[in-house]
Amino acid sequence: MSGVRRIVGLPSGRWTKWVVLVFWIAVFAVAGPLAGKLNSAQQNDSSAWLPNNAESTQVVELAKRFAPSDVFPALVVYERPDGPVTAADQAKVAADVGRFATVKDVSGKVLGPIPSEDGRALQVVVPIRVAEEGNGWEELAPRVEEMRAIAQADTGGLNAYVTGPAGYFADFSEVFSGFDARLLYITAAIVIVILLLTYRSPVLWLLPLSTVFVALTAAQAVIYLLARDAGLTVNAQTAFILTVLVFGAGTDYALLLTARYREELRRHADRHQAMAVALGRATPAIIASAATVILSLLTLLVAELNSTKSLGPVMAIGVAVGLLAMITLLPALLVIFGRWVFWPRRPELGSAEPTEHGLWARIGQRMARRPRLVWMVTAVVLGVMALGVTQLEANGLQSKDSFRTDPEAVTGEAVLARPFAAGEGNPVQVIGNAEAAPQLQAAVSGTPGVTAVTPPVVKDGYAYLEGTLTSAADSQAGYATVDRLRDSVHAIPGAEAKVGGGSAVNLDIQRATRHDTNLVVPLVLLVVLVILALVLRAIVAPLLLVATVVLSFAAALGVSALVFDRLFGFAGSDPAFPLWTFVFLVALGTDYNIFLMTRVHEESKRYGTRRGALIGLAATGGVITSAGIVLAGTFAALGTLPLVFITEIGFAV
Repeated sequence: MSGVRRIVGLPSGRWTKWVVLVFWIAVFAVAGPLAGKLNSAQQNDSSAWLPNNAESTQVVELAKRFAPSDVFPALVVYERPDGPVTAADQAKVAADVGRFATVKDVSGKVLGPIPSEDGRALQVVVPIRVAEEGNGWEELAPRVEEMRAIAQADTGGLNAYVTGPAGYFADFSEVFSGFDARLLYITAAIVIVILLLTYRSPVLWLLPLSTVFVALTAAQAVIYLLARDAGLTVNAQTAFILTVLVFGAGTDYALLLTARYREELRRHADRHQAMAVALGRATPAIIASAATVILSLLTLLVAELNSTKSLGPVMAIGVAVGLLAMITLLPALLVIFGRWVFWPRRPELGSAEPTEHGLWARIGQRMARRPRLVWMVTAVVLGVMALGVTQLEANGLQSKDSFRTDPEAVTGEAVLARPFAAGEGNPVQVIGNAEAAPQLQAAVSGTPGVTAVTPPVVKDGYAYLEGTLTSAADSQAGYATVDRLRDSVHAIPGAEAKVGGGSAVNLDIQRATRHDTNLVVPLVLLVVLVILALVLRAIVAPLLLVATVVLSFAAALGVSALVFDRLFGFAGSDPAFPLWTFVFLVALGTDYNIFLMTRVHEESKRYGTRRGALIGLAATGGVITSAGIVLAGTFAALGTLPLVFITEIGFAV
């Protein structure tokens, strides 16, 4: 701890505060250009999220011999709503096929026009190749937009849509395009408003906000380097959550430190000495809080799913950098600017501390009269709220249900599903030993839910074939078909067959997520329990505190489940939603317990447990309330992204 004391002592020194400031200016100058490259390091293809031992992952590698893994089909569907397609319609679509072939990155033969059985629709399949390096969404989007312009020109009454894997990728890209900057502005605006209301100062809010921005930039730079050089998987979802987590957690730490510094300014004439005392007393709580979040996030490293596994270190880096900035840069800035930065509520030597007779002091006095009634009523209320968990359906979302808006890919899929097989454009892939090719074809053809099976292609000792699902590739019916198909081909002696493709990838992601939830949740609880026991040097108190956090998590999840179903009308939740929410709420909720209990522990040494608890509540109640509002506000900013999963995470937290 001596090294920690030296670090936290630097900002309160008369000349070392300038060293700290220069250091962070240099860090920001170096990190800025690197942070701007983080988007280019993202891997947003769902197959990149899979664990190495998943069956669909193995198929991705084996199938490269037969079908390029960097090709995404775009499905163009034409429909005449008032009757069968005409000869003029067929001529228009045939001409479009020729134009599609000239679009950049279109690779292979453009298939179509394929008529539907009812004669009211035509389908064209356009394969688009995407370079494996970089962000595939950025490359796909302009190609799909060009195809949409071609398909929707001079339709003569035809409705034309581009959907399929490429269409969905393009629409996801459109959602995420430029949103990182918008999210940053929205989150910053929310934090500014809350800090203005908390500090009631027109200037003070600039210091924590500037520190958070520097911390976020530095964290993004570190994460980019690890993604580029160390194989860290980063996707758009984790990048967005990183922004709100650093803003939320960093501002929480800033609130605690600033509140303690303001207290000490009323007791010490020298602001450097006041900061030294504030750091000595507040930093252990801040470090313990950050350590809880960091270690809880790092438990995700045991997860099977790469996207979940990568979430841990990405978020942990953000919190760690935020911690370092808040206990070095922020105190240096506060000392440099002096007391005037608190204007108009400038803390003077010997002036009364407002929290001693404030709202939370009065609440504490009332609770002290009937403490048993207070905790029992609170527990019952939270327990009733938690009952809503029974309504949570975290069985996955189909692509069409993943948006809160109706992009063209969703509309096109609905049109395509009416006259064509729902699994068009996203076939199931089967690969096994070449000698078993006839048995594999028979097994695939005979599996209920599979249609339009391709002849086997034999190469390098393997046989490869594809089948079209009668159900959507991301539906529960599609997953059931994959399971039946796997049972069939696995039973063929000597075939060593494996089943992959889009539907199998989604199914394996869901199962890996459920495995990760069952593994990570107990580990997070153990980490929190151990840290609380070390901080409080007790056994019973940590158990009670963990129980409060788990109960509040269950209540938040229960209310969220009811709102998602009854108010928002969402089709369900992603299987990762309970796990991500649990990690954030338990780890961050423990922050507030640590803020409160470290102060109670400190005051109890002088005044006894009962009086110490009331003083601790009076001193930290306002800080904890402000910190909770900041965290709620920053995560609420995720609701501006029109994706169901991100909206659900933001709402629940």
